[in-house]
Amino acid sequence: MPRLWRLEGTIDTDVLAPGYYMKSPLPELAKHCLEAVRSDFSHSVNQGDVILANANMGVGSSREQAAEVLKYLGIAAVIAPSFAGIFYRNAVNLGLPVFTIDEVLMDMPTLVDGAKVKFDFDTAELQILDDATSISLIPFPGFLKELILDGGLVPHLEKRFQTEGSSV
Repeated sequence: MPRLWRLEGTIDTDVLAPGYYMKSPLPELAKHCLEAVRSDFSHSVNQGDVILANANMGVGSSREQAAEVLKYLGIAAVIAPSFAGIFYRNAVNLGLPVFTIDEVLMDMPTLVDGAKVKFDFDTAELQILDDATSISLIPFPGFLKELILDGGLVPHLEKRFQTEGSSV
């Protein structure tokens, strides 16, 4: 059952993809994702888990690996009141869903670390299964939704050029 990872404090790109491991292959880098703030994360995260972070998620350097490692680990979505611009762009370009949430909702008592969740990308809705709460997130515009469903910018463009090429 997917769970919610409630991350406190500022989550920067160096916490997501520590500089010391940047030259390592992705599987090795993934072992160190968030270890500075959640030592249990990389060996406890499961496919479909959701991250809930504070405002300005992903602040810091422009390292693409910060978003890539979360996708590699199977994160279904990252939710925060706001994102650092370059992290947001990298996440979308890599096909990692990043959704904004109204900051007022961050204080909901149901949004606790470890809560069992179900995330619906199509409806931009996070369900907290422990108490049947449903939280509406700010949805993506159609063109970004399609890009993410295609797996990111490169697969999206490949698909688009194949489609356009076949009609010529």
